Amino acid sequence: MVQEEWTKLAKRIYQYCGIDFINQEATLTAKLTSRLQELGLTIHEYLLYLNSNPAEWDKLIEHITINETYFFREEKALEAFSAILQEYQYRKDTEVLRIWSAACSSGEEPYTLAMLIKESGLFPRGSVQIVASDIDSKILEKAQRGRYGKKSLSFRKMPEVMLRKYFFATGEDYQINDELKEMITFRKLNLLEPYLVGKMEKVDIIFCRNVLIYFDGPVIQKIIHRFADIIKPGGYLFLGHAETIHGTKSPFETIYQYSAFYYRKGGTPS
Repeated sequence: MVQEEWTKLAKRIYQYCGIDFINQEATLTAKLTSRLQELGLTIHEYLLYLNSNPAEWDKLIEHITINETYFFREEKALEAFSAILQEYQYRKDTEVLRIWSAACSSGEEPYTLAMLIKESGLFPRGSVQIVASDIDSKILEKAQRGRYGKKSLSFRKMPEVMLRKYFFATGEDYQINDELKEMITFRKLNLLEPYLVGKMEKVDIIFCRNVLIYFDGPVIQKIIHRFADIIKPGGYLFLGHAETIHGTKSPFETIYQYSAFYYRKGGTPS
């Protein structure tokens, strides 16, 4: 009976956000047992609790996802991104370059992209907008603060020159400067929510790294099609180095460059 209840929860999680714990109920149990103990609920009671307390989904997501990340992660992909930026430098002054960091976690990725954009010297202030989204409300709050412990592993790949240029020390932390923060808009988004495409502006580049590993084939297919609808013709998609959409029907072509691979949507950039 208890096993059946955990299977029910796994299916509900899959329907809600696409994360697949079906046939992995033992892993799900390990991740959520502390939350059930905190609430003093059995798994049966917890299923009912989710019905009457929709905000509990935020807590559930906190427990089942891994938000381990750091600045300047997967440097070869970032080198490719820096090269791609040159394609967009001659746009009209009124046309904003839009980049989406999907599943941005605690913010290291969008802030890294902002630093690279600043370092490129290609774009005047206000001409680039980064949308950083995640399904986890708590981790988004941390990302918006832009404050990280000095001893945090977030800085394991941080070039010293970048640390001095874009952060300032405050107590035991380093704080992102306002010039970078103003480039980024943070939003809570579920990649599987029904009206995602309508909520997002068309963008030129999407980063969605180390996210698809949570999903099965049908969910990956759905997300990639949504990305295709949101990316402008000629735009780019970056996934994690261990992720691929090979075999997935999509309008993206694979590009191999700089010891990294990424994807380009067909068409001419606007």
